[in-house]
Amino acid sequence: MNIAPQQAAVPNLAAVKSKQHATWSSGDYAAVGTTLQIVGENLAEAMDLRPDARVLVVAAGNGNATLAAARRHCNVVSTDYVPSLLRAGTERAGAEQLTVAFREADAEDLPFEARSFDNIMSTFGVVFTANQEVAASEMLRVCGSGGTIGPANWTPASFVGDVFRTIGQYVPPPAGVRSPLEWGTEARLNELFGDQAVRIETTKRHFTFRMRSPNYWVERWRQVYGPVHKPFDAVEDRAPPLAADLIAVARDHSVDPHAMIVPAEYAEIIIHRA
Repeated sequence: MNIAPQQAAVPNLAAVKSKQHATWSSGDYAAVGTTLQIVGENLAEAMDLRPDARVLVVAAGNGNATLAAARRHCNVVSTDYVPSLLRAGTERAGAEQLTVAFREADAEDLPFEARSFDNIMSTFGVVFTANQEVAASEMLRVCGSGGTIGPANWTPASFVGDVFRTIGQYVPPPAGVRSPLEWGTEARLNELFGDQAVRIETTKRHFTFRMRSPNYWVERWRQVYGPVHKPFDAVEDRAPPLAADLIAVARDHSVDPHAMIVPAEYAEIIIHRA
């Protein structure tokens, strides 16, 4: 008897994108995003941003990398496909009297001419696109020759990686869609950018989450962080065991038994465009 080989699942990327948009529009990501500001500052320094450089921030959220580039007197265009996050970024820039152009845009369909920017940045943003190949291609397309593309991405072995895997046991990710954690690996970065890069530099860094306790962290992120908020809505009666499993993950990673002090690994990447 001949058994036909199983075919890999073909994802409905439009449906995935719609669901992702709803996720990032839920809760209050800005409450989480603001705490990650130091990642944008470190990335701006690693990229050696220069005054008057043309900088595009992709999947900018509420503006961490945006503000870091604007503080260095760059000409910044900040993009995201969630209007509420752009409004939050606009308010932050206004409070510091920084000049930034904010524009609603999909990372997989950037509304800019080829080679329009000297530097492209994204901190924990572009990794969540449904079609990674298209998103990477768009970043390469709008980056000028000799420019740099700088994403900051959680790694598979990180605390955030364990958080996503734990949630995935309750709400499985869509079949056939590549994990955002792959953006934190050199192998995947070479697949996405290697053909058009002079070199790719990857530095492992840590962002330290500092919360009152693992219990407090779960309740807080359950309220404000879309990728945690939405799964809790979906699991309904299984919410207590999901919360318990996430609390256990935080305790395992915490270096302080009396609070939640968790160093979370991420990859700071500098892609030098050919």
